[in-house]
Amino acid sequence: MKVICTSPSFAKYDTTPIETLKQHGFELITLPADAPPEALEPHLPETVAMIVAFTEVNEALLAKAPQLKIVCKHGVGVDNIDLNATRERNIYVTNVPDANKHAVADFAFALILNGARQVTQAATETRAGNWPRIFATDVYGKTLGIIGLGNIGKQVALRAKGFNMRVIAFDFYPDEKFAAEHGVEFVSIDWLTEQSDFITLHTPLTDETRNLFDGARLRRMKKSAFLINVSRGGVVNEEDLFQALQDNVIAGAAADVFVQEPLNSHPLFSLTNFIPTSHIAGYTDGAISAIGERCVAQIVQCITQGDRPVNVMNGLA
Repeated sequence: MKVICTSPSFAKYDTTPIETLKQHGFELITLPADAPPEALEPHLPETVAMIVAFTEVNEALLAKAPQLKIVCKHGVGVDNIDLNATRERNIYVTNVPDANKHAVADFAFALILNGARQVTQAATETRAGNWPRIFATDVYGKTLGIIGLGNIGKQVALRAKGFNMRVIAFDFYPDEKFAAEHGVEFVSIDWLTEQSDFITLHTPLTDETRNLFDGARLRRMKKSAFLINVSRGGVVNEEDLFQALQDNVIAGAAADVFVQEPLNSHPLFSLTNFIPTSHIAGYTDGAISAIGERCVAQIVQCITQGDRPVNVMNGLA
């Protein structure tokens, strides 16, 4: 029984997930994250499970994997997996929604602080031999708007309280109990856009959220506001964001995710009021170890024990 893994961070800090697979009789096939379909093909006929990061799991791949029972996303977003095709073939699709919530929330707040205090710009200029006097803005006491108050968004809200921030949120499925307990106010997305000093995005990429922040919405933000995207590329229209930043429609932005990844260059990279990072928000030793262990637990649960795994994302009963 083969398990194909294309996540470069699987078992990076702890070999326990690999050992668990071996103990249950699985053969682990490790391939690069950017492995082409032909690299997977020789193994697909005997593959019962996959652990993927960004590999496109589509109908063409599924047709060559007759024994495949489960596809585990080594992370949260499953937009690279064809949910309809897997469901039609009775293949479970799972993710690990909360193992990296602290890592991503920490990173989101790091980008908020970086943007507000222009840390990256100060470091770059200081390294270049200048001694910049950069006058920035405060975070303490400001208004934070969170779009997507799920596992990660909630953790960002809790961190914001340490900075005495007013926290407002928009979510398609609001958790009123959490909001009431932690002083978070649910508002309309338009009100949030207009009132927030910092907006941080924690929503999946769906038909509803694609280009959620386009030129029109960016123009509704405060001129002094910052936009942080650690959710999915495509939630923000990158061309519109470039124009808004270039024209100083908003003060700044940061993104850990892009429509196309990986990237060697991008027009946004030329702007000093934009902070790009390479989709690393969830990459900490603790988060990566937890994600690997839970992926393997889902595989064992599904194949060895014959049970429905947890966190099924494609609606398969």
